[in-house]
Amino acid sequence: MMILTLLVTAVISYLLGSCNSAIITVRLLKHEDIREHGSKNAGLTNTLRCYGKVPALITLVGDLAKGIIAAFLSLQIAKLLMGADYESVYFLDRRAIGYISGFFSILGHIFPLYYGFKGGKGVLVSCSILLVIDPITFCIVIPFFIIVVAVSRYVSLGSILAAAVYPIITFFVHYFIYHIDMTHSLLHTGLVVGTSALLIYMHRSNIQRLKNGTENKFGSKKKDNGVMNDSDEVK
Repeated sequence: MMILTLLVTAVISYLLGSCNSAIITVRLLKHEDIREHGSKNAGLTNTLRCYGKVPALITLVGDLAKGIIAAFLSLQIAKLLMGADYESVYFLDRRAIGYISGFFSILGHIFPLYYGFKGGKGVLVSCSILLVIDPITFCIVIPFFIIVVAVSRYVSLGSILAAAVYPIITFFVHYFIYHIDMTHSLLHTGLVVGTSALLIYMHRSNIQRLKNGTENKFGSKKKDNGVMNDSDEVK
């Protein structure tokens, strides 16, 4: 039953993650394709730039909601297939199930089945998953992200560094604050490492621009070769 639970969790989370809120919102409200405007990115920032606050707000809510829904459904599936007391019977616990669901939701957001496997970078979805599974870590990682962006004015740098410290903070919070045993704390940390690695990988072009000194700062209207890049995109 555990294998079946993980398989169903992965599939449902991926399919939910593949629903791109920016594309859906712009098509419904403006009858246009967000990927043909602005930076061409189907993300929150590009939606705000090109269509204003209302479509951007709907996009934000949609991307946050799908991560939360995926995590909730995954936990219900685990209880249904493995029993309400599955945490005492199986090696996995509710947080591990949630992290697995989150990983596949982010994977769906980045490589959406419905849109030619071209999506966003998974930052908003990862935030929603983190809020549901681990609110204390969320309350540490998000301010860290905000501080990095405020000091550097690079959203990409904030995302990369937040993803890098995410596993470290997770371990300390789980082991020293939640008092979860070492085995499960390491399990959770290991699952988080997978998500962090995926998020950092999706920022590889930003890392190269940071190295070259060509990354746009937050709020900058600078363009590369006349085309706005995705340096300060939140997707």
